[in-house]
Amino acid sequence: MPPPVYRATVVALLCQLFLAACGPKDAPPSAAPGAGANPAVPVTVVTLKAETVTLERELPGRVSASLMAEVRPQANGIVKQRLFTEGSRVAAGQALYQIDDATYRADLESAKAARARAEATLESARLNANRSQDLVKIDAVSRQDHENAMAALKLAEADLAATRAAVDRAGVVLGYTRITSPIAGRIGKSSVTQGALVTANQADPLAKVQLLDPVYIDVTQSSAEWLELRQQIAAGRLTSGNDVPVAIVLEDGTRYPARGRLQFADVSVDAGTGSFLLRVVVANPREVLLPGMYVRAVLASGVRQDAVLVPQRAIARDPKGNTSAMVVGADGKVTARPVKVSSAMGDRWLVEEGLAAGERVVTEGLQKIRPGATVAATEAGAPPAPGSAPGSPPAAPPGDKAAPGGPAPAARP
Repeated sequence: MPPPVYRATVVALLCQLFLAACGPKDAPPSAAPGAGANPAVPVTVVTLKAETVTLERELPGRVSASLMAEVRPQANGIVKQRLFTEGSRVAAGQALYQIDDATYRADLESAKAARARAEATLESARLNANRSQDLVKIDAVSRQDHENAMAALKLAEADLAATRAAVDRAGVVLGYTRITSPIAGRIGKSSVTQGALVTANQADPLAKVQLLDPVYIDVTQSSAEWLELRQQIAAGRLTSGNDVPVAIVLEDGTRYPARGRLQFADVSVDAGTGSFLLRVVVANPREVLLPGMYVRAVLASGVRQDAVLVPQRAIARDPKGNTSAMVVGADGKVTARPVKVSSAMGDRWLVEEGLAAGERVVTEGLQKIRPGATVAATEAGAPPAPGSAPGSPPAAPPGDKAAPGGPAPAARP
């Protein structure tokens, strides 16, 4: 049998083990201050500002020449010669075609001969009238003979006037045999060649001359949109932007270097399309814009004061098409805000409802946050803090204990 002292020692050890097993567990070490709170999520925000913006509308249009003349003959005959180079520039009054004019020259000479005969007849009638004037005073001729002589004089004068008009007409018709350009510009291809028969006022033109500097761009705008703009201008939300230059976008998407100006708006609406015509005048010194070319005209529909623009990447759309933005409040928490946007201004949307100047919207880090989350907001474009990346924990101050595995702190004296 073991000694009493040994038995007492064993009993004491068993009691301690029993009490340790039945007693409360050790409490976990106290958490570091702030470890129980959700950490702030780093995001990038943009503070909205009020701006003055020009609202623009891109409309399709076609280029047309500012002046266009179809060259047609005004006399019948055979084309003897073409006097221009196709595709070249021609001046106003420059000869383009020569028609065989032999018949017309003969008609002119015949008219001149008839005029000469009428002049001789008039001279004879004038002499007879003068003699009759003297003889009737002494009753050497009867009054009836005198009246006949005076009537013959007036008839001769009328015949001379008619023959002079015939000479002028024959000269005009002869001039028609040399077809000239009515305007200055660039001439296209010729529809006839030497030896072709042409007729006066024929339906098909011989060629077309077009003035290409400046040119017109005819665009169409919806009458419903025009009425909406008028209402916004009347309500004071917009001011008229008709004086703003018009930008031209070519077929390949590039901007034409020169800007145009709005010349006029048509006074009637097309019943079939519900739109009306707008005409833009554009300088075209290098003749890049050609008639019939499809372009797009960017017209200023109005100027809005104190407009708010939001980056497009800050706007989210749900499956129903509703738009919203994440707004950071003064307490650093995020709320989802329904937003109504309209026109695109570059990489930003024009805000109609839901946001105001001075508010901060999240542009980067949207996938990491939810409404009600606390964020650490950094303004877009602001330089990061020296020695730290966005969202990284702050560096430990000098003298603190190093992280496990790091260098030991320097010993204090």
